[in-house]
Formats: sequence, structure tokens, C-alpha cells
Amino acid sequence: MLQTKSILSPMLDSDGSRISIMSRHTLDDGITPNPLITRDKFAIHLPQLAPSPKLIGDYYKRNLPWEEFEARYLQEMRAEPAREFVRFLSRMSLKTVITILCIEEAADYCHRRLLAEECKRLEPEIKITHL
Repeated sequence: MLQTKSILSPMLDSDGSRISIMSRHTLDDGITPNPLITRDKFAIHLPQLAPSPKLIGDYYKRNLPWEEFEARYLQEMRAEPAREFVRFLSRMSLKTVITILCIEEAADYCHRRLLAEECKRLEPEIKITHL
């Protein structure tokens, strides 16, 4: 099972392995550590599954439309080296509960939803839950 959740949401036993797919755990300045994101909030940090800094900048600073963000993020995830991480995550989600984490409250406009859908594309048996 593959779940998606905000990294700020309470940890639950049902989360399984919690994996942060954020590029960094900082405040909006990109430098100052976010005091709400402590090491106990996640088990693994895979920044390789985060959008590239250029893509993040285009979306947040240059008003890239969501549809273009989606297409570019998926293009990044389908290219090496991210593709191997996506395959690994997909395979692991068939065997155990994985919760992928990002800062966004809801998954609607978050790369974690796109990543979960890409994993399901690779392994259609995966069950996805957005918490």
C-alpha cells in the first residue's frame, strides 16, 4: 500500500515506513531549517523524488500552471536517476505500507500525489490512499 500525507501530520502506526520526498526540510527561504520537520517525522529522506529546484522555482516564483508542473515533474521521474527510485518505491509498496511525505496539507496540488500515481502506473496492483 502506498499512502500520501503531509509531513506535519501526526505519525500513526498505520503509516508503515515514512519517506520524505521533499528536496529539503527548510522554511520558504530554502536555508533555515523548518523547526516543525524534525528527524523523528520520517524514516528515510529521498530528495531524488522531489521536483528539481528549477521546477519548484518555475511553479512558485514564475507562476507555472499546474498542468505544466505535472508534465515536467513526471518527465523528471521517468528519467534517470529518479526512475530507479520510483521503481524501487513501487515494488516496495506491493510488499509493505509506505507513506510518502511532503509539506503540502492536501495531495491535490502536490508532487506526492503525482508520484503515487506514477508508482501505480508501474505496478497497477498498488493501493493508494491520500491521507
